[in-house]
Amino acid sequence: EKIAQMLLIGFRGLTADAADATRQQIAAGEVGGILLFSVDQLTGGLRNVDSPDQLRGLVDALSASAPKSPLTVAIDQEGGMVARLGPAHGFPATSSAATLGQGDPSATAAAARAMAETLRSVGVTLNLAPVVDLAVNPDNPIIAAVERSFSADPAVVIAHASAFIQAHHDIGVRSAIKHFPGQGSATGDTHAGVVDVTDVWTDVELEPFAALVAQGLPDAVLTAHIFNGRLDPDHPATLSEPTISGILRQQLGWDGAVISDDMQMGAIRDAYGYDEAVRLAIDAGIDILTIANQQVYEEGIVGRTIDLVESFVRDGLISAERIAESARRIAAFKS
Repeated sequence: EKIAQMLLIGFRGLTADAADATRQQIAAGEVGGILLFSVDQLTGGLRNVDSPDQLRGLVDALSASAPKSPLTVAIDQEGGMVARLGPAHGFPATSSAATLGQGDPSATAAAARAMAETLRSVGVTLNLAPVVDLAVNPDNPIIAAVERSFSADPAVVIAHASAFIQAHHDIGVRSAIKHFPGQGSATGDTHAGVVDVTDVWTDVELEPFAALVAQGLPDAVLTAHIFNGRLDPDHPATLSEPTISGILRQQLGWDGAVISDDMQMGAIRDAYGYDEAVRLAIDAGIDILTIANQQVYEEGIVGRTIDLVESFVRDGLISAERIAESARRIAAFKS
């Protein structure tokens, strides 16, 4: 049950019947959270979102199946180009972080409040936003080039991210800041493969994370898959104990939930086997493993992962205390 709470799973189906395998896993206490997508990257068809009424029905049915701990219902609703809920499916249009960052934080608060109201209306409990990466590389294909960052100026990012998060809290929606320890300087896309920022990343990219954590604003922190040899000569951030347990927890003082970026992304898949990546992530300090089932789709990934982590504990590769630690953080996050 503790390991199950550590799983945030992407799945297929517009209705509870179509997603019955996932509903059964939730009812059996095997899944702690679900991640919603509008489009299936592998098929190009609709994934979980068709209309507001349809999505509310799906989320209500799956949430009602959770036997004990409430189901986390997560989505990437950043605004602009990264918004799973948009006009194509009957939802309001949203502004990008880059657009909002050019204005006043009060306008960002109003936009984020409207966004959170939309999320709450369909049962979403966690927005995997805002992005607090700095737009220091204007050609970054996954951040600045698609308008996901408020600014290259950390003070601007902090002000707008604070307004964004507080607005979500006003409506009762949790928020996760991303992508720790900052991937705004990157020149590549971790969806596609390994991205090395050793020569371009600077400490200033930590400033938004440090400030927001100091304010106690985030509900969770989501990690990047970037490799930075100056922070860890062996592993990318998601799998890096010096980065997560060292910098995020000890240096910045974050004791809340840490969520991985998708464990099936190219940056992980191209360099590690799934088993090794899961072990390293938990050992590094990840509490919630995101398994989006978007770049690859594995029907049995839930059972496989639970069995895998149980075997790690049984074989002494991960301690039972380490799992209990994540269980405590997740319970606090959900309460």
